[in-house]
Amino acid sequence: MSRLLITSHQDFEKHLGEKLGVSAYHTVTQEQINQFAEATLDHQWIHTDPERAKNETPFGKTIAHGYLTLSLLPMMWDQVVQVENFKMLVNYGVDKFKFGQPVLVDSKVRTHVWLKEITDLRGISKVQLRVSMEIEGNKKPAFDGEMIFLYHFNN
Repeated sequence: MSRLLITSHQDFEKHLGEKLGVSAYHTVTQEQINQFAEATLDHQWIHTDPERAKNETPFGKTIAHGYLTLSLLPMMWDQVVQVENFKMLVNYGVDKFKFGQPVLVDSKVRTHVWLKEITDLRGISKVQLRVSMEIEGNKKPAFDGEMIFLYHFNN
């Protein structure tokens, strides 16, 4: 998979308003869901009890935590864009997120990314991205929203 190479604030600016790309598909497994439940102490049965989810939910399976799908964004972002020549990256925020469709266990998901805004904050690049997580075989995305990173590029 070919990634867009970014080495400066000016490189980002060249792509303002553009779709930067799409990540590879990632399969969300029950093991990953269970590990996320352990890490976050969120053991709600719709995520962790396959038998009960099969019998008592309209989904017929367990579903991934919404925040698990959100936590996949940095990994998927790295598949879309290769950013080099920076000292530090800070997760600055998420905005306007709406979860539109549950991600069923064993679903394949990937993320589409657009550069919505780029701002120079006295030498720090504030990068605002529009992101949409696609679920293979579904018309409606798992979520849509914006994520914001601060890149401290080397001079």
